[in-house]
Amino acid sequence: MSEDFRIERDSLGEMQVPADAYWGAQTQRAVENFPISGIQFSRRFVRALGVVKKAAAQANRDLGLVDEEKVDAIVQAADEVIAGEHDDQFPVDVFQTGSGTSSNMNANEVVANRAAEILGEDVGDRVVHPNDHVNFGQSSNDVIPTAMHVASLEAVEKDVEPALETLVDALDEKADEFDDVVKTGRTHLQDATPVRLGQEFGGYRTQVEKGIERVENAKPHLAELALGGTAVGTGLNTHPDFPELAAEYISEETGVEFREADDHFEAQAAHDAMSEAHGALRTVAGSLNKIANDLRLLASGPRNGLGEIEQPENQPGSSIMPGKINPVVAEAVNQVHKQVVGNDAAVSAGAAEGQIDLNLYKPVLAHNFLESANMLANASEVFAEKFVAKLEANEAHCEEQVERSMALATALNPTIGYDKASEVAKTALKEGKTVKEVVVEKGYLSEAEAEEVLDPERMTHRGILSGDD
Repeated sequence: MSEDFRIERDSLGEMQVPADAYWGAQTQRAVENFPISGIQFSRRFVRALGVVKKAAAQANRDLGLVDEEKVDAIVQAADEVIAGEHDDQFPVDVFQTGSGTSSNMNANEVVANRAAEILGEDVGDRVVHPNDHVNFGQSSNDVIPTAMHVASLEAVEKDVEPALETLVDALDEKADEFDDVVKTGRTHLQDATPVRLGQEFGGYRTQVEKGIERVENAKPHLAELALGGTAVGTGLNTHPDFPELAAEYISEETGVEFREADDHFEAQAAHDAMSEAHGALRTVAGSLNKIANDLRLLASGPRNGLGEIEQPENQPGSSIMPGKINPVVAEAVNQVHKQVVGNDAAVSAGAAEGQIDLNLYKPVLAHNFLESANMLANASEVFAEKFVAKLEANEAHCEEQVERSMALATALNPTIGYDKASEVAKTALKEGKTVKEVVVEKGYLSEAEAEEVLDPERMTHRGILSGDD
């Protein structure tokens, strides 16, 4: 055996493990069995594994089930995992056994070997046993879904929601800043009645606010933890008080409120909560996609597009066209949406699978959910700070376009009727005149009446406009 390796053992026999690795034989087998994607679990999920192992050890200590000295070492080792000190010790591919057993054993072995080292023993001597001590009262079938929920709910509360709030604030500021800018509304991409630019941005703000509410609605189900169900949900080899006690420690560690699952059989056999919560993320991503597309259209030009807002100059837009600026940040948001939609297909398909007492898509569910949450959070922050906050209104252009709009004729309906208003609009378009000019020329309204009825700013408020007001 090379000096770069040591021998570790599991129930299948001996395995060569890198000498400086904290993982053991089962992890090494997984590394060799699953050279699939080269993708390992994210920081959030590895952290969650550490949180679960720490909480389980604390609960077992309180229940008198694991020696206190060993628990202290396990807790210290788990704290290091939580802090990210051993992320390089989690090499198992995301695409592995469907229960995530390889990743659970990876955590067990890393924590056990590091705990042994803390106690002054040699790595690999099993003075702290990965199964008998670190995994006491647990199964991969309840540990991994617990880690899934811990990581996912932490990601939602600590990453996604704060980032969306940042975007809400940026949109709210622009809604106020642009409130007096009257522009042409558009339906079917055709000119419609006037609207204030601030009203449109207020709509975007509300859309994101409602997205946050949708995410909030899914959180109670993510707060349920499978821990304590062990292999199939019965809780074999687990103390009756273990699930509730461990959930309390997990809540204390994360600052997020968790609780024991309502039904351990459902919690391990199905992952509808993950599908529901990811559906909320997908909906939010769709909202951001719509907003990004609108802002790209409103900023199109600068001379031959709508040009109603001026976008920030984040970077040169072309390698061949000098001076070209593209809405690159908005385009990144568009691309994140497409990836989240793809991830949602994987999550919804995986959550609907598995047989009898176990869903066998846990790793791919966890990976795709956390990837979506991370991208959505980052995209929201960047969108808010590098794009939305730097937008400017092209007020003069907006005013000019409104005055030329045929849709102003809509305000004539209560005064001169739909048929005459339609005649005015068609004549204005044909002769290249404004609606105001034509309605006065035809004698349907006086100059003063036309000024009052066809005031674009008045049209942005609810009410019936007429020359008699």
